This record gives sequence, structure tokens and C-alpha cells, in this order.
Amino acid sequence: MARITPADCLRDWLQTALTPTAFDWLRSQCELVATGNVKSLFLAFGFVPRKTGKELLRFDAERLRLANDARPLWNPAGWSVDQAARTLLLLQLPAPDETTYIATLDKLFAAGEVGELVALYQSLPLLPHPTAHVWRARECVRTNMKSVFCALAHHNPYPSEQMDEPSWNQMILKCLFIGAALDPVIGIEERSNAALVRMLTDYAHERWAAKRVVCPELWRPITLFADDVALKDLHRVLTTGEVLERQAAALTLSRCPHPRAKEILAQEPELARQVAKGEVVWSQIAERAYS
Repeated sequence: MARITPADCLRDWLQTALTPTAFDWLRSQCELVATGNVKSLFLAFGFVPRKTGKELLRFDAERLRLANDARPLWNPAGWSVDQAARTLLLLQLPAPDETTYIATLDKLFAAGEVGELVALYQSLPLLPHPTAHVWRARECVRTNMKSVFCALAHHNPYPSEQMDEPSWNQMILKCLFIGAALDPVIGIEERSNAALVRMLTDYAHERWAAKRVVCPELWRPITLFADDVALKDLHRVLTTGEVLERQAAALTLSRCPHPRAKEILAQEPELARQVAKGEVVWSQIAERAYS
């Protein structure tokens, strides 16, 4: 049996979500794009919302499982029908020649309005020639449009798989700068590194010096690479911070391999107990931090 593809998933979901008239239009456009008709791609890509609307797709556990089977770590929960339709169109475009394919994408990015850019960045982990899109991801980190930035940073495996360490670190720091949660960032702990830990502790010190709040999520990427400076900061947060800050510090210390981490956490036995029993989790901290 042939393995299910992201295009198969998108097609099935859209056939269920769209009216027969809208789906027939999308299918006809996909057939044109599949022949290499770039003009049809450009026209259909912009016209999609008028044909499909912008309702959210509905996902249950089975659909999310199929998505992950089709493309590991792909999580389209939260995608709208127009985003899914635009991605399906992109997946129909023949891509035997990388240069030609990227040139076509460049035109879409250059002319894209916010909704189109969101769909384009969401689609990166599904597109052919993955390494060729790295510079696009770096460009997205510099955008002033939060929804576009989050299309890359949130629920998207592309950054953790393809971005180099400096670009990854810049993306994580940008999340904190603009108030975008870290919990939806795939690879937030796995891609941790010593340079990022230094950047985050420096940022925390700057915030404290200015008498400003430090987001509790800042401590999460520090887990694997906590040094003496980070441990001192975590001790400060654990013993003097607000509730969410203390919970975040306890979670980080509980998973930190540094030999002093457990000693510091032991100073707050009730928090240590809550963490051990799973009563404190990052998703809960993130939800409360941004509510």
C-alpha cells in the first residue's frame, strides 16, 4: 500500500470541509498547476479565500495521527481551509529543477499579502528542496508581522530541522521580544545550546535591571545547558519569583543534568513534589503567562 502523503490528507480534509462547487474549482486548479502552469498557480493562490472561505478545519485525533504519518511532526491543527487549499496548490507544482521551483516560490513570497505569507511559511516543511528555503525562514524571523512570524515559529518542524544555530537562537529570542509563546515551538528543548543559554540569561538580567518582568518560559530552553550563571538565576527565580516563575524554574531544574540542579530544587520540596507528579507542565505555564 502506498504511503499517504500530505497532499492526500489535505485533499481529503478539504473535500469534507468545502462545498462541492468550491472543491470542484480547487480540484480543477490543482490539475492545471500539476501541468506546470505557473500562471494558474499565481491566479488561484490569490483567489482561494473567495472560493473556499476562511473557516478553520476540524481535527480529531485520527486526522492528526494521519498528518504525522504523512509528515512526521506536521501538526496542522489551527489551519483554515484557505491555508490548506493554498498549500495543496503548492504541492501540485512540479519541482524537478530546484532553481526554477524556487524562482516560482520567490514570486509568491514577493507578492504575498499577510494571509498568503502565513500559508507559505506554514507549508515549508511539506515542500520539496527543503534546504533551499532556509534563507526564507531567516527572513521570516525579521518580519514585523506577528502572524507571519508565528506561521514559521509555531507548530512548524521546519526551523528545528533546517535552521542553523544562530538563526534558531534569534527566532527563540524574537518569540520573547514580541510575546509569542515558546510552548508551540517544535524542538524548543532539543535545539537548546550553550550560546542560547547565554543570550537568554543576558536578556533576563537586562529585564531585571530595568525592573521589568521576565517571561516564565524563558527558562525552558536552558534545561540541558545550564551553567553556573543560569543556576544562580534559577535559584533566584525559584525562591523569590511569582508563582508561574517559580513553577518554571522548578520544571527546568527537575530536568537539568547539572549536579547542583537537584540540590537547588530540593530547597522547595512542595514545588519539587508538584513537578514530580506532573501537576506543573509547560503548556499550562504558557497558557497562563499569555492569558
